[in-house]
Amino acid sequence: MGESAAVNSNNSTARQAKTVKSLRLGLDVPLLLVVITLMAFGLLMVYSASWGPSLEIGDNPAYFFTNQLKWAILGSLVMVALSLFDYHRLQRLVVPMGLVTLVMLVLVLVTGETRLNAQRALFGGSVQPSELAKLAIIVYLSFWLYSKRDKINNIWFGLVPMGAIIGITSFFILMQPDLSAVLTIVIMGGLLFFVADVDWKQILIILATAAVLIWLLVTIMPTGKARLEPYLAGMRNPVDASYHVQRSLESVVRGGVFGVGIGRGATKFTGLPVAHTDSIFAVIAEETGLLGAAGVIILFMIVLWRGLTIAKRAPDLLGKLLASGCTLWIVLEATINMAVMVNLLPFAGNALPFISAGGSSL
Repeated sequence: MGESAAVNSNNSTARQAKTVKSLRLGLDVPLLLVVITLMAFGLLMVYSASWGPSLEIGDNPAYFFTNQLKWAILGSLVMVALSLFDYHRLQRLVVPMGLVTLVMLVLVLVTGETRLNAQRALFGGSVQPSELAKLAIIVYLSFWLYSKRDKINNIWFGLVPMGAIIGITSFFILMQPDLSAVLTIVIMGGLLFFVADVDWKQILIILATAAVLIWLLVTIMPTGKARLEPYLAGMRNPVDASYHVQRSLESVVRGGVFGVGIGRGATKFTGLPVAHTDSIFAVIAEETGLLGAAGVIILFMIVLWRGLTIAKRAPDLLGKLLASGCTLWIVLEATINMAVMVNLLPFAGNALPFISAGGSSL
């Protein structure tokens, strides 16, 4: 009994030492392993899904894969650098980051690449400023809520300034237009307010405002109506769904339980739009089956679990806001993307984090 207790005590001490070491390095090992797995799997699926689009650009069938590999390496270096960095020191970069984001949102309206009737991308389609704006809003609001934590329950120091910050950013994004990015930013603002423990009066105002905004976007703006009507028709009868959703559902059905094999999917060559970006989850479902698709969902659930655990253990409100904000954003993006591919939500144009082609997804 004594030896068993000693062994258990030693094991517990070893685990605690590993945890302390991990925290000192700014790393959560389970989360790190899951992110690496998603990125590696994403590279494989981008290679499989992007042959057609790559050959449309030039003679290199691995064009998008090569670009994605470069972004993955750059993203990994940034991740390591940030893990060794005290997040409080980011405060001096918050305002410049916000200004750069606004400049990019204006620049994309002037010189951006137009795809699918939307002007969203820069640098050959690799970077979407609206995606960077989501991260910038999370970081900016986290620092802002932290700095105003003693006054945040006063609506003039809380909700009103936050509405102005989100409103200005959303205006430029609506000009592209990118409705899903606007809704994501509004949702993330509300979630960060909730995490900051703001009084319920302001949270209820946010919920009411978000409901009105969604109604306006889908009933007044042509882009919103064009997405909602096919979605509702598809819910009544899959045959009446949009072309994009029909091809996506075809991929899911073809994949069955075990899939047709990586690289052997057919719908990416026969009409599935943007197979290597927005529709890559449909390619995953076809080539790896329901088991592969379920595996991706489980990995994102682990990201949610580990991210919120880190937020809960954060030493202060700022760490809690940054960790929970980034985690909820990643999982929200993934949920929307996967739900759209099986017609559970109207088409949104969201990338699948860590997997879709493009630097913004990494």
